Amino acid sequence: MYQVICFKRWSTLFVLAAGIAISPFSAAQTLDPPRPPSLKTIAVPEPANLADFVKDRTWAIALGKALFWDMRVGSDGVTACASCHFNAGADSRSVNQVSPGLNAVAADGSATPDLLFTTGPGRALSASDFPFRRLANPLDRASVPLFDSNDVVSSQGIRSAQFVRTRPGARADQVLSTPDKMGFSVHGVNMRRVEARNTPTVINAVFNFRNFWDGRAQNDFNGVNNWGARDASAKIFRATTAALVEPVSITLANSSLASQAVAPPVDNLEMSAEGRPFAMIGRKLLSGRPLGSQLVHPQDSVLGAYSRSPKSGLNLSSYAYMIGAAFQPQWWNTARLIQVAKNGVVRVVDTRDADPTTEEYSLLEYNFSLFFGLALQMYQATLVADDTPYDRFMSGDLTAIGDNAIRGVDVFRSQARGRCINCHEGAELTGASVTRVKASPVRIRENQALDRGFNNIGVRPSHDDLGIGSKDPFGNPLANVRRLAAAPLCAGVPCPIVADGFMKVPGLRNVALTAPYFHNGGTLDLAGVMDFYARGGDLGKLEQLNGLEIAPLNILGNTDQEKSDLVAFLNALTDERVVTRKAPFDHPQLFVPVVQAPGDEHLDDLDQFMEIPAVGQAGGLPLKRFLQ
Repeated sequence: MYQVICFKRWSTLFVLAAGIAISPFSAAQTLDPPRPPSLKTIAVPEPANLADFVKDRTWAIALGKALFWDMRVGSDGVTACASCHFNAGADSRSVNQVSPGLNAVAADGSATPDLLFTTGPGRALSASDFPFRRLANPLDRASVPLFDSNDVVSSQGIRSAQFVRTRPGARADQVLSTPDKMGFSVHGVNMRRVEARNTPTVINAVFNFRNFWDGRAQNDFNGVNNWGARDASAKIFRATTAALVEPVSITLANSSLASQAVAPPVDNLEMSAEGRPFAMIGRKLLSGRPLGSQLVHPQDSVLGAYSRSPKSGLNLSSYAYMIGAAFQPQWWNTARLIQVAKNGVVRVVDTRDADPTTEEYSLLEYNFSLFFGLALQMYQATLVADDTPYDRFMSGDLTAIGDNAIRGVDVFRSQARGRCINCHEGAELTGASVTRVKASPVRIRENQALDRGFNNIGVRPSHDDLGIGSKDPFGNPLANVRRLAAAPLCAGVPCPIVADGFMKVPGLRNVALTAPYFHNGGTLDLAGVMDFYARGGDLGKLEQLNGLEIAPLNILGNTDQEKSDLVAFLNALTDERVVTRKAPFDHPQLFVPVVQAPGDEHLDDLDQFMEIPAVGQAGGLPLKRFLQ
């Protein structure tokens, strides 16, 4: 005979029979998936052939952390990768953080960017600016919008400029200011440009099969750019011997963070003046003191042993020294040079010439994208937030979260009241993870085929931003499901393939710290996110550019209690180490631009800076959140 005992505190069932007990972490309802396991159960993915490139992991991580936080990486000498990822791996600034509809397309898919702002440029956001789509009936996604904007809250980067040259050890590149043609101008003064999608966190991003909202940072890294094997022309050089230097194609799987890392430094919205080759970033940085203008805490968990505090920078001679310590010598050790002509011809030479139509790079400079991408990936692979209250609960600490959070995770996985788990899958809480995509790269949803880990949830019309429905520079679809030789089958016939307007499903740990939300940053807080899902999105009808209707979210009509419980669960996904910046989330000093729009006085220098002080492994003051 079975004795069934229900414990309301755990919202689970213990079944005792012949001395056998079902775990308290199994599903309370047999039709619902089990609660997501702790992230501690997932190994951090990395390339199998990493040792072909990296000879010392410790040095590679140190190099990656230094480069990630170094403000000299940007053409202006003040924009670091961390400038957009300094707050819980994301960006909490609210001044000059709005972009117009730069990714809008016409019915044929051709780019037709909307350069008109609703809320900018250059102004400070406030709570009254949200949400970006306000419905007459907040419970009805098909109701008339009282306000609607295709603006995006993202991160400010570089001003419009043309790259001229750089010099070894320089802080900033020599650039020629150019009129801004993207709408980022006030009274004829160039403002810092703002990216076209909300800034995602880099914390736990190592688990993503592809990175960026549209998945363009490929899982396979080619050492040059974010396109992986899609770019057959991407080659670096290898010194097989000191004399034999030859071009090679490389690939490192499980390296979408490396692919992602090399895109912003040469992007003219984010970090670079137009036309700057990656090798020029190497030329500027290689001979200079790492983090030369920023303080490094003497107890920094990675860089503390090299800190010059109270002086700025590291007590290491150069980034060239760090690369030599971190990477195998065949990728940097030769006296021969790589010559690049303006017509694109690349060849190996022994000396520099005076020809203005060619540029000669050392192997260290030419392969700098390889070192940069892999080092940043190895550093960011340490930024794993797996010690949240929920992770501790799923590891056996039944007091780690409260009853409301327990109810929340059960709504989250409920197929009747939540269904969140259908997209936010597995321990990583996203179907876009390496484990989920490798197990099943295509998902069939409502008899439609799509890339696993991507969805169109009705934040904006598809033509505002195609996301993974776009094409790469080589004319191929970003969506892998559109590249299949044969369409997946639904009930024995080819499934309709959907991709337009689909964005990567983000992981959810630390989501309480990374407002505003969705790829457009148009929703201010988690309560607004819960309302969005309860009504099944913001659009009454979702369509591809060809008119095919996309299956929308279910209308759940959640109660206030259910929404409150879901928020409690999401708050239980906050790793306190991230909040207080304890190791591995400690960091060097950083100054981030806070750019105000000029008034009639036409300010000569628009830049004001907010200091993010250096923090050691013991952490510091809690992070400030968006609009705090």
